[in-house]
Amino acid sequence: MNKYAQIIGVFLLILSSFPNRTQGQDSKLAELYVCPPCNSNCDKLTFSEAGNCSHCNMELIKESELKRFNQESKKRIAFYLQSGIEVLDFAGPMEVFSYAGYEVFTVSEKKEIIISQGILKVQPDFSVEDAPEADILAFFGGNAWPTLREPAVQNWIKNQKEVETYFSVCTGAFALAESGLLDGKTATTFHNALESLEENYPRIDVRKDVRFVDNGKVITTAGISAGIDGALHLVAKLEGVNKAREIAYHMEYDKWLAGEGLILSPDNPYEGLLSLSELSDYEGKYQYLAGSEIEIFADKEERGLFARVEGMNYPLFQDEKDQFRNLQGDLIIFKRDGSGKVSSYSLATENDSYKKLD
Repeated sequence: MNKYAQIIGVFLLILSSFPNRTQGQDSKLAELYVCPPCNSNCDKLTFSEAGNCSHCNMELIKESELKRFNQESKKRIAFYLQSGIEVLDFAGPMEVFSYAGYEVFTVSEKKEIIISQGILKVQPDFSVEDAPEADILAFFGGNAWPTLREPAVQNWIKNQKEVETYFSVCTGAFALAESGLLDGKTATTFHNALESLEENYPRIDVRKDVRFVDNGKVITTAGISAGIDGALHLVAKLEGVNKAREIAYHMEYDKWLAGEGLILSPDNPYEGLLSLSELSDYEGKYQYLAGSEIEIFADKEERGLFARVEGMNYPLFQDEKDQFRNLQGDLIIFKRDGSGKVSSYSLATENDSYKKLD
């Protein structure tokens, strides 16, 4: 090989190490995908295909949509934290709302470090004096009643003008009770505090056997892990049940049962879900790639379909009857025979059809 050929070879090797940003004969830039801003290192990453961020698991968006995404109004959620707060009370819902792409900020009576359960130190973003307006106010248990009854805290709650939803976990319900927001409403709280809530606030209908209560503008949950259920329910109301199922899957929170709470609000996000008998239509084994098999089964508690592939379960998200999407957003179309029974499925991106085997 002469020297000129060697130079050309090295040049081509260097070029091949860069992402191919051309597409088609017109050499237009290929679309890249990015993680929605989540204040992590992955905010700087780019991806060549749609899917989920390998760092934070958030659903990727097109790079060209990033500016519009940043300009759109995201739900702003104020997490009020107090010293002694229960870690999972606020950390569980924070995880859910973060996956949903909401803007979460923390508020305390004073902008001083608070200590959660004597272990975790948290620096609040704001005090009640300088906190911005929020769409959702959230309160949590752990040393809640004495702190949340403070005049400065109650004044902050009552002076909020843009709140769409009040949300509480565990004894965080006492903040809403003290402010009068639960008067004439139904609520729940941590099991050890149910009688106290009932005795001190007789105008509240206290329920002792539910994971959460949705009054419409006010959602209260039972203790600790129940906050995750309530947060997923709120996401289901705002973004749809598919989004809530996707978040629960990424969190590996298989405790979530769709609608496992007392829903007194007229906007029940679960009313349009397929019934268990309808879901069973799709259950069975099907042909899959390279002669393998795939099993479709219904999770009767989550009220959704899953595909089991090589021992792993993946959720399928309902668009409408006989049409679902997978985690990558691919459209899956089930087909029926002359008798109305599901007989096969196909992907919208392929011409092949995969038969049902049983």
